[in-house]
Amino acid sequence: MSFSAKPLDETTWSQFAALVERHNGVWGGCWCMAFHAKGVGAAGNRAEKEARVREGHAHAALVFDGVACVGWCQFGPTQELPRIKHRRAYEEGLTSLPDWRITCFFSDKAYRGKGVAAAALAGALAEIARLGGGTVESYPEDAEGRSVAGAFLHNGTLAMFERQGFQRARKIGKHRWVVARTVGAGGA
Repeated sequence: MSFSAKPLDETTWSQFAALVERHNGVWGGCWCMAFHAKGVGAAGNRAEKEARVREGHAHAALVFDGVACVGWCQFGPTQELPRIKHRRAYEEGLTSLPDWRITCFFSDKAYRGKGVAAAALAGALAEIARLGGGTVESYPEDAEGRSVAGAFLHNGTLAMFERQGFQRARKIGKHRWVVARTVGAGGA
């Protein structure tokens, strides 16, 4: 399959919203708000996400199959996405905060296992480069040698990040790693 990526902004909001609505708000109404500052709950997440997008305080690379939005990768500056899983273990080994975080992925049910997450990651890295680059960090799961349902890989897989040049920094959970790489301004 051949996918294209576009940034989440006012012009792509309706396609993003349609995908989220097709999947019941994603994970019970998250609307990809869980990694932002403390949310407003499932009932208010849609409006809060839309407001953040319109204000330029929410970033994602949306993946399209033709005109249909079929997935995304959320990213943003650390202050935009302050919440992460395994925070205690993360902070124990912390030496400095990254410029950017990649916090979650979502793929339409009909497109899982078809490369949407990889296309989303590539799109996010291109957007980060366009926005000035810097140190990028994420928290993927090592799924090597074990069966993990794609719906639960919201942080992506370690192998996918390593294929994009990320290096393992340290382990923060049984199967979870901090990975990082530097993205130059203008080119991923």
